[in-house]
Amino acid sequence: MPTFTHDGAELHFEVRGAGVPLLFLHGLGSSADDWAHQMESFAARYRVIALDARSSGRSRDLVHPHGPFTVRQFAADAVALLGELKAAPAHVVGLSMGGAIAFQVAATAPQVLRTMTICNSGPSFIVRGFGARLAILTRRIVAATLGPRGMARMLAPKLFPRPEHAALRAQFIERWTRNDPRAYAASQRAVLGWSVLDRLPTMRVPTLVIGSEFDYPFLLGKERWVRLMPNAEHVEVKGAHHALPMESPAEFERVLGEFLARN
Repeated sequence: MPTFTHDGAELHFEVRGAGVPLLFLHGLGSSADDWAHQMESFAARYRVIALDARSSGRSRDLVHPHGPFTVRQFAADAVALLGELKAAPAHVVGLSMGGAIAFQVAATAPQVLRTMTICNSGPSFIVRGFGARLAILTRRIVAATLGPRGMARMLAPKLFPRPEHAALRAQFIERWTRNDPRAYAASQRAVLGWSVLDRLPTMRVPTLVIGSEFDYPFLLGKERWVRLMPNAEHVEVKGAHHALPMESPAEFERVLGEFLARN
């Protein structure tokens, strides 16, 4: 199991293939396992890397296993991994919390980016509006009282709502149940209130923003902030939900592959 140590943490990662580096960053409560389909699909053309964020998956913070954590810290881990593997500059792809991490890398270490792809995420997790705040409060309460398994059971039908998604729902719940409850809660707190919205006009790296038609309501409206970025484009996948790379891997990989081929 490949690992490296950075800033008091033992960080797990996976590598497949050879060529231009392509780094995948997972969402809250998830791990590099979520990118298994993409790693196999892109390994023929790229050196594909997937990282378990600090205290997620098989990564461990050896000093503060239950936080507090910050998005800046998660981003520094990703930059350190690219340095460890001599893999910069890299194409960097982030889903949800992974998108926030990618944005933070663009804000603090743009030199390690060849391109950036943001999937169902945004440059700010400062939640506004009663409905959005209520949704986030509900999630925090569920996480605090029922833990990662309770959160997974609540989210799975929203992420994978169709009858043919039964196996994905079961897999999602099983993987989230592996999370340490306190580490999960600390990662959740790290994202909430984070923002690099004011830095978007300075982010000149070629950027693809992939959205799903049925993403979480507080993450919709991506076209508004995409216009603030000098070199960004936005694609929306119809009929899809928040966990797009797992729900519709072929469509996600088609959109991502076309963007990477141009850059």
